[in-house]
Amino acid sequence: MNILMLSSTFPYPPSRGGTEIRTFNLLKYLHQRHHITVVTQRHAGVTDTEIEELRQWVSNLVIFPLPPEPKQGGIKGLFGKTVRFAESVLKATPPNVLYRYSPEIQNWVDEFVKAGKCDVITCEHSVNEIYVRPEFRKSVKTVVDIHSSVYGWIRDHLEMGASPNALRDRLYLILLLKRYEKRYSGKFDRIVVTTADDKQQFLKLRPDAQIPVIPNGVDLELFPDRTTDPGGHKLIFVGAMDATHNIDAARFFALDVLPELQKSYPYTTFSIVGARPTAEVLALGERTGVIVTGKVPSMADYLHASTVCVVPLRAGYGIKNKTLEAMAAGVPVVASDRGLEGLAVDTPDVPLRALRANRIEEYVSAIARLFEDTKLREELSKNGRSLVETEYTWERAGQLYEQVLQK
Repeated sequence: MNILMLSSTFPYPPSRGGTEIRTFNLLKYLHQRHHITVVTQRHAGVTDTEIEELRQWVSNLVIFPLPPEPKQGGIKGLFGKTVRFAESVLKATPPNVLYRYSPEIQNWVDEFVKAGKCDVITCEHSVNEIYVRPEFRKSVKTVVDIHSSVYGWIRDHLEMGASPNALRDRLYLILLLKRYEKRYSGKFDRIVVTTADDKQQFLKLRPDAQIPVIPNGVDLELFPDRTTDPGGHKLIFVGAMDATHNIDAARFFALDVLPELQKSYPYTTFSIVGARPTAEVLALGERTGVIVTGKVPSMADYLHASTVCVVPLRAGYGIKNKTLEAMAAGVPVVASDRGLEGLAVDTPDVPLRALRANRIEEYVSAIARLFEDTKLREELSKNGRSLVETEYTWERAGQLYEQVLQK
């Protein structure tokens, strides 16, 4: 197949964020048997070396500049925000989609489709839907890989008090996001989601839609199974530390859970491992037992050195790479409902693969069990790794995605 893949997020390296990880690994798999043209936008952080490395995994790489961020400060900034919000409501399209939009990309895509150069168009993340015209379905197959529902994501942040701008996000929910997802989803032959929750969200909007569920995967070479259990009382939480849901999770655990745990295990440490920690996250490093590392050379090495990986997310839709990567690395996991979304880990008909916790006392109890019980740690380590090996590799995700594109 000739596949046109649209990704306004530059999909390399596959360690920068969740969007990059999923997009790169899917295109890497598809490139083995198909002709892939990737259209993307370059932001200031993308290096020439990264561009050349990405070219090895695609047939044709087309790069456009990413527009500069709108100015935020002063009266002009406030007026600009108001205008952008009004435009978003009128067009039923979020501001970040409009700001990323490039007329040059639109012209390029229009000409590419008109010339019959592709059999399938895939939008990697819903932000790219803006380039797909409804009439494209007459000549090519159109697929949107949404990654996660924007409506569900914002609603979840609001419900858990994790929104950085609650008033704005409430207005988005009421005036914009449900209309947006209903409008754009009607343009596509297939809507690919990562979890059953997202599927149900879109079926409410489009009851007749074709919505396959294709979860994320793990690169098992980057996250090998650990060979020894380090024991001790070392906890780890991983992820991009400028993401609102990760900031909220890190603060919740460091401020509310860790002090209670340290009453029984005073030498417990909590490592917050991930790139771009904000001032809020860095400030946590001043607390007893909290370590903020920033970006590290090997996430797997830090996971292997930890007793337990905690995923105390209270917001954020979709399947979580951080949970899958910890399981792949053989590290016992204690996670919230959000951290375990889409994963069968503790139902009666499956082996125990992780411990679930949502309240402070549940985290303390679950972690204490693992601190004390070597055999339980071994059980979770073995079963978690087995789950990822059988169901959550990028090879499997790529196969499922290929089937969707070929139908």
